[in-house]
Amino acid sequence: MNDRSRRVCPVERAGGLDTRIRRLIQNPQKILGHYIEEGMTVLDIGCGPGFFSIDMAMMVGNSGRVIAADLQEGMLQKLRDKIQGTELEGRITLHKCEENKIGVSEKVDFVLLFYMIHEVPDVETFLSEIETILKPNGKVFMIEPPFHVSKKAFEITIKKANDAGLIVVERPKLFLSKTAILKKG
Repeated sequence: MNDRSRRVCPVERAGGLDTRIRRLIQNPQKILGHYIEEGMTVLDIGCGPGFFSIDMAMMVGNSGRVIAADLQEGMLQKLRDKIQGTELEGRITLHKCEENKIGVSEKVDFVLLFYMIHEVPDVETFLSEIETILKPNGKVFMIEPPFHVSKKAFEITIKKANDAGLIVVERPKLFLSKTAILKKG
């Protein structure tokens, strides 16, 4: 078992990522509604079982697209099972990331990094890759958990984002979270 597999949320715990209680505390519409518009192409990195991806697909409408990316095929399969046979199946593209590469070449308007960047072993390379796939006016919403990520560690990640060409434009308030909205510098 490598170091990365110990840090990434296991597929067996995916059910805990998609609950009614979580929807009350972390409502995707409330969190993302100001940033995602119809027609956008959005990227949900570390999508897990699709807690945010499904709502994002509703927000982008028929003319938009969600790329739901995860390192684990099991997480993508859970999302595939949820959307199979629904109108969302045509709006959500499932993408399996590589160990050290997102691997998406399409330009995107918005990237969601929800409670996952602390799991990335090479944050500098990861953020540089995001900068290359982000459209000129695109935004990145980075959200980290308070118990896994200290204020100091989050600020170090912000510095790495700056070094990758991403600058903070907003710090939205989100219950039990450290947040930043970034755009190309």
